[in-house]
Amino acid sequence: MADTVAAGAAPSDGVKQPRSVRVVLLALMIAMMLAMLDNMIIGTAMPTIVGELGGLEHLSWVVTAYTLATAASTPVWGKVGDMYGRKGAFITSIVIFLIGSALSGMAQDMGQLIAFRAVQGLGAGGLMVGVMAIIGDLIPPRERGKYQGMMAAVMALAMIGGPLVGGTITDNWGWRWAFYINLPLGVIALAAIGAVLHLPRKRSQAGIDYLGVALLTVGITAIVLVTTWGGTEYAWTSTRIMELTALGVASLVGFVFWQTRAAEPVVPLHIFRSRNFTLMSVIGFIVGFVMFGATLFLPLYQQSVQGASATNSGLLLLPMLGAMLVTSMVAGRVTTNTGRYKVFPVVGSALLIVGLYLLSTMDTGTSRLTSGVFMAVVGLGMGCLMQITMLVAQNSVELKDMGVASSTTTLFRTLGSSFGVAVMGALFNHRVQDVMAERAGALGSKVTEQSAQLDAASLAKLPEAAREAYQHAVSSGTHGAFLLGAVVAVLSLAAAVFVREVPLKGAGPQREDAPVAAPETV
Repeated sequence: MADTVAAGAAPSDGVKQPRSVRVVLLALMIAMMLAMLDNMIIGTAMPTIVGELGGLEHLSWVVTAYTLATAASTPVWGKVGDMYGRKGAFITSIVIFLIGSALSGMAQDMGQLIAFRAVQGLGAGGLMVGVMAIIGDLIPPRERGKYQGMMAAVMALAMIGGPLVGGTITDNWGWRWAFYINLPLGVIALAAIGAVLHLPRKRSQAGIDYLGVALLTVGITAIVLVTTWGGTEYAWTSTRIMELTALGVASLVGFVFWQTRAAEPVVPLHIFRSRNFTLMSVIGFIVGFVMFGATLFLPLYQQSVQGASATNSGLLLLPMLGAMLVTSMVAGRVTTNTGRYKVFPVVGSALLIVGLYLLSTMDTGTSRLTSGVFMAVVGLGMGCLMQITMLVAQNSVELKDMGVASSTTTLFRTLGSSFGVAVMGALFNHRVQDVMAERAGALGSKVTEQSAQLDAASLAKLPEAAREAYQHAVSSGTHGAFLLGAVVAVLSLAAAVFVREVPLKGAGPQREDAPVAAPETV
């Protein structure tokens, strides 16, 4: 079966990959692109969607439904892949994602679109986990670093090209094609995976831990809703937020208790006995916290303060994403050649702290060149951390737990992004409103009473004095948000220092039978 790909069939370093392996990797990258590109494209199309379907008051749910379904289903997909086979779970997730995409494109009102976006999110939860877990099956950890650049390139391409593609599709073909465009890409991925990927079939005698799934789903849903609604839809001290917080905490405590007793737990707690896995989960949470906060506030600062165009908003992040891409490729190559990786979390966390502090110093007089250099420093830090966290986490567990390790690491990063956007956003909004009240009085308070984030059209309508006050307010808000990010990144550095450099299994000078993970404990 030379023309198929089986687990463990990765070539040794320096040996050319079989064509079938390259085909599978291409299909995996397409699947990753589907999951990451979707929200970026839809964001650009949303004004047009609201104009046709109405339901402006439910606009946020188009994104929230997708995010909730993705976060809640991520651990389940990882466990299902471990129990019943990675290939079948991955193909199923692609099919569900494509069904959700097709239905979303056919939606006739906002309620239908929200429901179909939830279906799409259920599939998306399995895409990222499936990609990471299948690469974990196919490629030994020592060689896996070489593919970090590919994954970073997909991420950068999605973040830069998403808004551009979304705008082009919406303007020329209509907003429904923002969903339909997923179909041909998904079919290509399905065909390639079905034809050349052959992994061992599995059939677990134990059933799915439905109680664990329910408790985890309720807990994650409550947390995401708190971070999404807190400070926007409801005050942080409101009864609704307090109820959701209590529900989330109770559900997660119950989930942890039940996982110690379940026959086949959704997230087996023994994986956290590995010091490295636990530390990588912490670092992944912080990377998500910082990265999504940065991608939210940097374009806002550049558009509001530096006068950049919103049309090419993805290009504004090019210094950060380009630095991240280059560093990720270098880190992957060095890891493959030397088998050493601890230096990257340590150096990456240090660069992240420095870069975020530099971003916090920006004011109304900061040039685009200077802000670009500051963004590049942050990008260098994220490039050292983004894929190394997944690599070390996978290297810290047994092969049978590859799926739950991948899904748990992905979940921590997702939750980090939710907390980052919420906490940094709350700090930003509070500071903007305070500065507007100080500098523009009653007019300033009125301008920002609905939202502290004004679009270009609203900003252009403001009187000169109010517009100047808003620029100072945004500068002050981003200062607080990025300074908070720098403080949080210190935790990443502290975690990185305690990472134990366990040899990576695979090609290289170490033995081929080197253990996948050392029996280290937290």
